[in-house]
Amino acid sequence: MSPIQQANEKSHQLLKRRHFLQTCATGMGMMALGSLMGCLSDKKDIITNPYAPKLPHFAGKAKSVIYLHMAGSPSQLELFDFKPELQKWHGKDCPQSFLEGKTFAFIRGVPKMLGSQGQFAQRGQSGAWVSDYLPNFQTVADEVTFLKAMHTEQFNHAPAQLFMHTGSARLGRPGMGSWAVYGLGSENENLPGFIVLTSGGKYPEAGKSIWGSGFLPSVYQGVQCRSDGEPVLYINNPKGISRDIRHEAINAINEINQREYETFEDPEILTRISQYEMAFRMQAEVPEVMDIYKEPAYIHNLYGTTIGKASFANNCLLARKLVENGTRFIQLFDWGWDTHGSNASEALEIGLRTKCRETDQAMTALLIDLKQRGLLEDTLVVWGGEFGRTPMQENRDNKPAPFMGRDHNPEAYTIWMAGGGVKKGYTHGETDELGYAGVKGKTHVHDLQATILHLLGLNHEQLTYQFQGRPFRLTDVAGKVIREVLA
Repeated sequence: MSPIQQANEKSHQLLKRRHFLQTCATGMGMMALGSLMGCLSDKKDIITNPYAPKLPHFAGKAKSVIYLHMAGSPSQLELFDFKPELQKWHGKDCPQSFLEGKTFAFIRGVPKMLGSQGQFAQRGQSGAWVSDYLPNFQTVADEVTFLKAMHTEQFNHAPAQLFMHTGSARLGRPGMGSWAVYGLGSENENLPGFIVLTSGGKYPEAGKSIWGSGFLPSVYQGVQCRSDGEPVLYINNPKGISRDIRHEAINAINEINQREYETFEDPEILTRISQYEMAFRMQAEVPEVMDIYKEPAYIHNLYGTTIGKASFANNCLLARKLVENGTRFIQLFDWGWDTHGSNASEALEIGLRTKCRETDQAMTALLIDLKQRGLLEDTLVVWGGEFGRTPMQENRDNKPAPFMGRDHNPEAYTIWMAGGGVKKGYTHGETDELGYAGVKGKTHVHDLQATILHLLGLNHEQLTYQFQGRPFRLTDVAGKVIREVLA
């Protein structure tokens, strides 16, 4: 049966009295329950044109965000947080004060202290500390603001990833990109406002929920695209189905959806209509925007891309192209940054160096490329993991790991930001002499979220959505803008 025949059959079914009698009782009951629970939205104008550009709360410095998440959490002590005192403690028993009252993911008993495996030097005019793990990134250190005393409340991957991107360690909250598009809309109605790209061979531990829309209308969820093959599955029409036939079918389907909305007033039906229309428009624009093959050779050399293969480098280049085409929020997840030392791929001296080699050139190229195109000043780039690593060597089951490795540490880690209204060549916050916890300029996950929204022109306390009888926001009931990093 063709799509048009299916649509006509559904249309005739809706007009039948039997269909009305079968669905009336449950339909009216669910509508009443939804109203009591505060689940129905009166924002019809938002849902019918969800990507329409909206005025920010105030003039923001950034129009778009590219968030580079290194899933598994890179060690700040090997990359950015230089601690000479830790080298003196290398191989000694961990101080008891570091262990009392603490809960670790894997450390048991008394572990040994572990000095940095990287060689540090101050880079650029700002004198930012960057190790030899990131030789390319050293050259752009003056473009970056470092947050050296970030901390979180979660010490396991999935909850910490959820907390970082949705503001809650539990499932069901919207991702940061969903909030941004809900608050601002998009500058290109032919592309999703929130696009996700993954690399590393696996999804982050929290799964696709970290780019879900939660209780926001589902049109705001992140759309995952691929850097090889079809950018979106089924983006092309089946053989024998022309664009005109596809358009006719979608019009027929949405006519039925419109009738259902007029009957039940369920806002998700309007979302469905919008998604059908968006999918049709995407078929024309996505293949062109997501095609990196036509980029000049010097750009491929700059990023280190590999044509025809999914990679972090390809995703960084795609992120630049998406920003150029008005995408509001692009999220890159690269899996494989967990460094427990249980095997070579998780070893600080082997696996971490490998991940840095795979990403260092591309993330540096992204900043260079954005800057040379005049896009960095209104594009905010954020890099980091979900928590930090301990200054102690992991001793799972109270036995030293076979390779150099560190356990999860929610007390201190480093995140860097560039462009989009943040200071250049600036370092905010400081950890103790062994790099275990923040002692100056401490910043929380909710503070980072509030700052990102602020740079987009959104007040994190005003960007709310009514759900289950109360207003929700990305930062829950906490968070302060980190004003020291604002340019």
